Amino acid sequence: MVTKVVMPKLSLTMKEGTVGKWYKKEGDAVEKGEPIVEVISEKATYDLEAPASGVIRKILVEGGANAKVNDTLAVITAPDEAFSETKILAEETPTMVEEEKKKILASPAAKRLAKEFGIALSSVKGSGPEGRIVEEDVRRVMEEAHGVLPKIKQIIPLSGFKKTSAERVSMSFRTAPHSTLMIEVNVSKAKELHEMQKVSYTAIIVEAAAKALLEHSIINSTLDGDQIKVFENVNVGVAVATQYGLIVPVIHDADKKSSMEIDALINELTEKARLGKLVKEELSGGTFTITNLGMYGVDFFTPIINPPEAAILGVGKITDRLAVVDGKIEVKQVMMLSLSYDHRIIDGAPAAEFLSKIKHFIENPELLET
Repeated sequence: MVTKVVMPKLSLTMKEGTVGKWYKKEGDAVEKGEPIVEVISEKATYDLEAPASGVIRKILVEGGANAKVNDTLAVITAPDEAFSETKILAEETPTMVEEEKKKILASPAAKRLAKEFGIALSSVKGSGPEGRIVEEDVRRVMEEAHGVLPKIKQIIPLSGFKKTSAERVSMSFRTAPHSTLMIEVNVSKAKELHEMQKVSYTAIIVEAAAKALLEHSIINSTLDGDQIKVFENVNVGVAVATQYGLIVPVIHDADKKSSMEIDALINELTEKARLGKLVKEELSGGTFTITNLGMYGVDFFTPIINPPEAAILGVGKITDRLAVVDGKIEVKQVMMLSLSYDHRIIDGAPAAEFLSKIKHFIENPELLET
């Protein structure tokens, strides 16, 4: 029996994924339930299992390429079973069928470049073995049409995590009217907690934001059509920069956790994020996001809302600031917080009250444990 291996739908919003690495090659025997390929989607990796036992007869999507949900990635058959590749392709993409009929030989890089710039491979003369089309052949056709192009030093595919991130921030900025408020926070007491309990400033800020969300629930919401839906759970995402791009693991029910518990979770999730080992449960369900660029020397910035959430908090660096206290000049340590919010859902006054509440908790961290 011919069985298709298809790109799974790993979340409600997923439209496509990226094939990571194949654990099997064409001709290899597989058992049902055996991991055969890594797929990347929604900023997580997932080992896709064989839907049936047999032999991998054809891999249709190579590692590094994108595929839409339910697209066929490979075909599994019995060892000696009759198999029509053209028939399988006919059920997928007409372009693929035409290229198969014409027996066009082209490297994966050449195919990607041709697809990107809308060049028909049938119009390209190949210079590789047996007339195989290589990337330089496609580039030559491009230069003939558009003139001399600058040489490419490196190609970084906008796929996987990077593609997902690009699509989400673009959608966020197109659909949600952003407005941003900034506030200065004295972190002197937070510094004492940081040093005494060995917890990160990020953990303290997450706890402060989570407690503030309980009092200002409109911030903990989303816009669905013509309805504002306020979330019951307070699930705070913490943006992490990795080699795969920006990833936002989620601390579920952050309002019910101490700063030490949050700190341990942040460390665990950050390590898994950098190894690409987060599972979808650790990346889903967020209701509010915090992004910290203070460690890079950034004073303040305007973060983009992580859809479908209503707001995001940006954290700047800690710096010394002169201040007059009881008629005396003192040095205090401060940081800037930036709250970007969806103005369709949240007005300026509620946003300011929420940001002030976070400031109050950070400046009085003893209140977080009460």
